[in-house]
Amino acid sequence: MDGPVGTHPMNPRNTIPARRKPPGDGEKGGEDFTAPLGSATSGRLRFTKGAHRVAVRADSDVRGLYLARFGDRMPTVGVRGGLVTIRYPRFQAPDWLNYRSEHPAEVALNVRIPWDIDVRGGASRFVADLSGLRLGSLSLDGGTSNIDMLLPTPSGNVAVVILGGASNVAISRPEGVAARLRLHGGATNLTFDDRRIGATGGELDLRSRGYEDAVDRYDIAVTGGANNMSIERQRGNREGADRDQEGE
Repeated sequence: MDGPVGTHPMNPRNTIPARRKPPGDGEKGGEDFTAPLGSATSGRLRFTKGAHRVAVRADSDVRGLYLARFGDRMPTVGVRGGLVTIRYPRFQAPDWLNYRSEHPAEVALNVRIPWDIDVRGGASRFVADLSGLRLGSLSLDGGTSNIDMLLPTPSGNVAVVILGGASNVAISRPEGVAARLRLHGGATNLTFDDRRIGATGGELDLRSRGYEDAVDRYDIAVTGGANNMSIERQRGNREGADRDQEGE
């Protein structure tokens, strides 16, 4: 199996083995993979063949570009500038059952630069705690299930896109941050802030109060339908709740 690879600092077309970071005292199992931040002013994390049992988080202690630890399924990891590409070998559906007890892969991102996150090929049991990260965009393509995401405070209009359907997905954003949900393909058991929708077909366009005037906000788009999906605010000390309005 191909191992993790990076790019040669003097010749980006040549690849070199990714640097492995030895486990610290008291750490058990697995190996850490990292790459220097170098001159990168932005980052992009890209999964090209799915992300299954993966936890992504923002980490102020990461000094390099990223820090990752993988379980039994070792992907190929490529690093070029600020782009981190993770590619798992393709599995048949029954083979995933053999990894139910596997510890999730963990990917920590440097919070000093903004990031875009792009998952292609589907995602399941995917957890993202992006608190403190400067998020440019987030895309999940290929169907998603059992997803839990904690979004950071946005800067500008930030797009979150889920293509191919969503099942058992929970998305939280900071209290006071405006959001819009555009959904194509119908929904069952959908929660958008204080609005509950048992079942609906066709298209939905839901917006939190103040969305139109907000500069920093989330624009969430889902295609392929949704089942058991929630998009909610993190509850803070502010009293009252935004009222949702259905867009025209």
